[in-house]
Amino acid sequence: MTETEDGVARPETPTDEAVWKALANAARRRILDLLREGPLTTGAIADRFTDLSRFAVMQHLKVLVEAELVVVVREGRERHNYLNPVPIQHLYDRWVSRYMQPWTDALTSLKHELESRADRTA
Repeated sequence: MTETEDGVARPETPTDEAVWKALANAARRRILDLLREGPLTTGAIADRFTDLSRFAVMQHLKVLVEAELVVVVREGRERHNYLNPVPIQHLYDRWVSRYMQPWTDALTSLKHELESRADRTA
């Protein structure tokens, strides 16, 4: 992980595997859901997880940072965590949308075929 002059910690470029691994855990998905509402300090995130220790939350945040799903900005002693949705969009573009288009086309064709059959029999 590298830290820039402005105090932002940035890991190396994530792989799809790192993003999938990060998203595979329910606690990490909950953290991402919290960050959708806006940036939170590590302490504020830990306070929302009564079932996890602060250390466990920090470990989950580390995985999210390594996958570049979370960007950390340090301000004094506080770490502000920001959601970075770009890796999720990359997964969507790479995996979901690629497989969705053929199915959508096939279902649209089927719909038109069934409608034209119904029109011919009516």
